[in-house]
Order: sequence, then structure tokens, then C-alpha cells
Amino acid sequence: MAVGILIGCGVACAALAMGLRQTFGLFLAPMTTAHAWSASGFAFAIALQVLINGFTQPVWGQIADRYGARRVIMAGALLQLAGVTGMALSNSLGAFTFFAGIVMGFAVSAAGMPVIMASLTRLLPEAQRGRATGLGTAGSSFGQFLVVPLVQFGITGFGWHTALLLVAGASLLMIPLAFPLNDRPAAPAAGAAAQQTAGEALRLALRTPTFWYLCCGFFVCGLHVSFLAIHMPGFVASCHLPAVVGAGAISLIGLFNIAGSLGAGELSSRWKRRELLVAIFALRGVVMTIFFFSEKTTATVLIFAAAMGILWLSTVPPTVGLCARNFGTRWLATIFGLIFLAHQVGGFTGAWLGGVVFDRTGSYDLMWIISILAAAFAAIVHIPVKDGPPKPVPVAA
Repeated sequence: MAVGILIGCGVACAALAMGLRQTFGLFLAPMTTAHAWSASGFAFAIALQVLINGFTQPVWGQIADRYGARRVIMAGALLQLAGVTGMALSNSLGAFTFFAGIVMGFAVSAAGMPVIMASLTRLLPEAQRGRATGLGTAGSSFGQFLVVPLVQFGITGFGWHTALLLVAGASLLMIPLAFPLNDRPAAPAAGAAAQQTAGEALRLALRTPTFWYLCCGFFVCGLHVSFLAIHMPGFVASCHLPAVVGAGAISLIGLFNIAGSLGAGELSSRWKRRELLVAIFALRGVVMTIFFFSEKTTATVLIFAAAMGILWLSTVPPTVGLCARNFGTRWLATIFGLIFLAHQVGGFTGAWLGGVVFDRTGSYDLMWIISILAAAFAAIVHIPVKDGPPKPVPVAA
């Protein structure tokens, strides 16, 4: 199969998967109004989805490693169809929480970026992996940029109920896009490591400092992403700037993330991935520090958003590449799924801690300081990461 078709389908699948699930916030106001639900109840269901997504990612990853990503992505698409349909038909908050939180939590793990990226990494030669993961990450942002306005148009034109059912139906488009992602377990290599089992691979990863360094870095990445995505509009309002500035900031982050992800993918093929991650987190810290001490105007907010957009998900290509180089591709989706779990835990922490800090202090200043210190920690913790090819590991008799 042509490499272009393989990468194109992977990127399109990632774009559709990310774009559809990023639309749920658009339904908060109309659904809570129609059902007389609390906004916090709706938000809890989505937060539950994030946590379940993180905890089930390694499970789906191991299934993908054993049986191929295509089947897992197709199962995720069917689960998403069921979950979103259930959301649309729910008349109680409990039922909505089940479908939006639990069913969708499983769905977004199966048909999510980690499984897709692992499949592309396994199917492509190492020289093309960085570019492919960069394109996949950029495609996710483009999906968010493209799909969210279309769904908002559907809500305005046809109502939230019809729009949500259309989102459910669109989930099925991931099935044909997943057909080329028919990866197989990595071909046996010379040496005992060729017979490595999933349990042995996991035990090796858990005993390897590099695995924990990557987890720490992804935790900080998730903390930054969720804090800004959820609290940036509130921070802008606390600075007495128009609400449109907050929405524009989120939009700019997504737009500039396309360039950042593509750039990170290209640089992952040319630079040491370790140094790239150190630079990304160090730059995050510098950008946030400058913004923290700057006067908050429309211009400074939008410039900050553009700069953070370039650094937003640029951590994904080098992290996937380091995971493959240190632990091989045989159980890549499983091990990267565990690292992604750290990202989701960090995301939950950033979202929750930002609200706690604001409720108790009346400002986000302490959260900005925590984010800056976390960026410095992430930059430092990647310095000892090993960036060489995996070594054969003897298998116990």
C-alpha cells in the first residue's frame, strides 16, 4: 500500500476522532437548559470521560498490539455511535453520565490518537515516523478547527438533538478510514527480545527510568493543556477583557498547533528527540513567564495563544518516537497508552486545580506559577532520557 494513502487515512481518522469529541462543550448550554440539568453535572460527565479514557488506553493499546489497530478503531467507532446516540436520547443526568462518561470514555480510547499513532509508527520505516506522527497530531487539531464550527452550525440550524445524532452518525466514517491501518505485530528480530511478551515488555518499561521520565513530561503536558483549554476564557474575563478574546485565544491555540505539530514531526526526524522535548518545555516556561509579567491586553493574550499553540501538542511526535526507540514497536500501543494515562491524569489535575486555586484566591496567579514551575521540571526531567535504539532483553526460560 502506498505510504501516502496510509498516512492520509491515519491523519483523516485522527482528525475526525478528535474533531467529533471536541464538540461536546457546544451542547452544554442547550442540553442543560432543555433538561434543567446543572452545568457542573454535565461537566462531571465529560471529566469522567477523560479519566476513563486515560485508564482504559493501555488496555485498548494491548488489544491493538495483539490483533491490530484496525479492529480496535472500528470497535471505538461503534462504541462512539452508541455513546453519542445514548447522550442524545438521555432524559436523566444519570443516563447521560453513563453514556457520555463511561461509554464514551471507552470509545475515545479505542478510536483515539495513541492507537492511531502507534499503528502508523509500526507500519512505517523509522525515517518517516516523525513526519507521520506530526501529521497525525496536526490532523487532530485541524479536525477540531473544522468540525467544531460545523457542529455549531448544525445546532443553530437544526437544534441540539439533531446535531448530536449527526455527530453519532459521523462516527461511522472512521470505519472505512481505519481499513489501511491493518498493522501486525512487529516482525521478530534477532535475539531473545523477539519473543518478548506483553507482561515482560511492561515489566521492562516499569523498571526503566526513561519510561517514568516520559510519564512525568506527559503529566505536565496534560496539566498545561487542560488548564489553558478550560480556564483561559475565565482568566480573560478576570482581566476585564471581552469574552470574544478568550474564544479567539482557544481558536488560535488550535490553529497554530497545526504548524507546531508538523514542525515537531519534522524535527523528530532530524534532532535528538530528547533535546526537542527539553526545548519545548523550556520554551513553554519562558512564554508563560513573559505572559505572567506582561500587561494583559487583547494583543498580549492573542500573541501568547499563538505561541502556546505552536508548543501545544508538539510533545507528541518526539514522545512517541522515544517510546518506540526505547521499547520497540511490538507493544508500542500498550506502553504509550500508559504514558498517555499520565497525560490524562495531568489533564484532570490542571482542570481541577485551576478551579480550586481561583475559588480560594480569587485569581489564577498561583496556577500560573505552578504551570511555570511544572514546565521547568518537565524540561529538566527529560535531560537523562535515553535516545538510542532498544537493546535486546533476554526472555526468562
